[in-house]
Amino acid sequence: MKYPEITLALFGAIALPISAFADSDNGMEEIVVTATRMPQALNQSIADTTVLNKQDIRNSAATDVVTLLRSIAGIEVAQTGGTGSTSSIFMRGTNSNQVLILLDGVRINSATTGSTAIEHIMLDNIDRIEIVRGNVSSLYGSEAMGGVIQLFTKQGGGTPALNASAGAGNYDTQRISAGFSGNVNNTSFNLNASRVKTDGVSSMNPLIMTSANPNKNGYDNTTFDANIKQLINANHSLSASLFSTSGHTSYDNAFGLPTDVNNTIADIYKISVASGNQLSDMWHSQLRLAQGVDDNTTYTNGVQVSRFQTQNNQITWQNNLQVSDNKKISLSFENLGQSVTSNTLYSQIKRNVNSILGGYVGNYNVHQVQINLRQDHFSDFGTATTGLLGYGLTLTDSLRAAASISNAFKAPTFNDMYWPLAFGYQGNPNLKPERSENKEIGLHYSAYGHRVDAIAFDNRISDLIAINPSFTTVININQARIYGQEISYSGKFGATYIKASATFQNPRNTANGQLLPRRAQEFGSLSASHDFNALNLGAEVRFSGARQDTNQLTSETVTLPSYQLMNLTARYQIDKHFNLMGRVGNLFDRNYSEVYGYQTLGRTLFIGLNYQ
Repeated sequence: MKYPEITLALFGAIALPISAFADSDNGMEEIVVTATRMPQALNQSIADTTVLNKQDIRNSAATDVVTLLRSIAGIEVAQTGGTGSTSSIFMRGTNSNQVLILLDGVRINSATTGSTAIEHIMLDNIDRIEIVRGNVSSLYGSEAMGGVIQLFTKQGGGTPALNASAGAGNYDTQRISAGFSGNVNNTSFNLNASRVKTDGVSSMNPLIMTSANPNKNGYDNTTFDANIKQLINANHSLSASLFSTSGHTSYDNAFGLPTDVNNTIADIYKISVASGNQLSDMWHSQLRLAQGVDDNTTYTNGVQVSRFQTQNNQITWQNNLQVSDNKKISLSFENLGQSVTSNTLYSQIKRNVNSILGGYVGNYNVHQVQINLRQDHFSDFGTATTGLLGYGLTLTDSLRAAASISNAFKAPTFNDMYWPLAFGYQGNPNLKPERSENKEIGLHYSAYGHRVDAIAFDNRISDLIAINPSFTTVININQARIYGQEISYSGKFGATYIKASATFQNPRNTANGQLLPRRAQEFGSLSASHDFNALNLGAEVRFSGARQDTNQLTSETVTLPSYQLMNLTARYQIDKHFNLMGRVGNLFDRNYSEVYGYQTLGRTLFIGLNYQ
């Protein structure tokens, strides 16, 4: 691996000054579940994991999940316009369809594109986000080459109470939400509804894409979320949840007419019922039935052009065994049924996936071991087996080293395999899944409210699916190697909270040596906030290096320039129930692009009032 020496130097530059005054008292540590599918302290996670909790979400004053993710180590976003426009999430340089996004453990991705329409998930309904970087197919199956982003919706608790928020900003932006949650006897519940509307900007730059309609491309989102949990007794519970978001997006088409009006209605649904059962002192079992739906319909001048709907029907039976205080085993069985409804006549519209997986986490004095093994059997292309072996070493009370080796896969999509013959092009039912092998090593420091993580990684991807030279179908042809390092810091100095991250990567197609599109070789962020009694003020600076892209009209390779942005936030606690918040995005009104030919928002201003 190329970068361990640089990683150690960067780690030391941050950790050593902190250790001069830090002690080994880590305080209350965050508990995460995504890294092992079992509850685990964040400072014991071998996988490179980031948590965004309630405070992080509140302090960001952001509207949508995409905005919040932009500042996370290893994550890049390429968006084709303003709020609600199509967003690609690149994690450690992998494609957006090689990153798995879960909503309360449920798949909501499209089986036709392989990606998830995360741009339609607003933060009013999200309580917590866990991000695991690196190959974790051995835990979650297909798509988890770059990692997993798991979104957790708000849960009920405490005395039943109302909450509400409303705000407005430039671009005629409006945002409103209301909820009611709490706990009565053995029943906890949460209800929440929200609405976001904005006029936005013309998604395409009419000076570059002359066929684009120069009108503003607005966005309208309505979200409803509900869940209930009933404790039958101390050992058994039943729960149910429902999530629905509908995003209406106006967009531009590079190959249309300047007078065309293009719209998309995107709906994401999630419904789940589960039973949790403590069957013995050592055995906890959960059985969950769930359905995740991605439904996308496009219109041009009021006429429907296309519709693609994916249903992910899931059954999961997970069993966690506490063998001893320091040893845990997880055994799970999953069934995933995917079906596609579309006005495109796919040659096949259903497939079934049966999976069995096991995991082990054990602490042996200063040594820690994580082992995961999973086998997925697809009804259309066969079996994929993945594994992970991780090792952790406690060097001091505050310092750990960790290393892992893992492999992952991404199943071919329905577009890849079953697209009908049209204009000389059709899908290839003989495709193999994309494969990857990842190695990483890291140092983790956690003490006195400060945390530093430094990781070096090397991910080699083979059998990448790409169009063949004659442009008649797709084949397994390309290979890629993505290696690099990332370092992140978070901590408090009195009333000042600081977060920083930097990623240095080399994401290349090994066949031709070219950089993978829309991915920078270096990017990062630095943010700071300070509490002045009832007032909190914050500032964030984000940087991204130059990226390669393609001109849609000429197919020529172009370079997207580097950019730097500054955002400001403020929150004032009026009393114990009301607080006033504000956010200024892109303070200096920088003109930059994340996708060639597409525009981004200029300076934004939003002010809101929250009641709890």
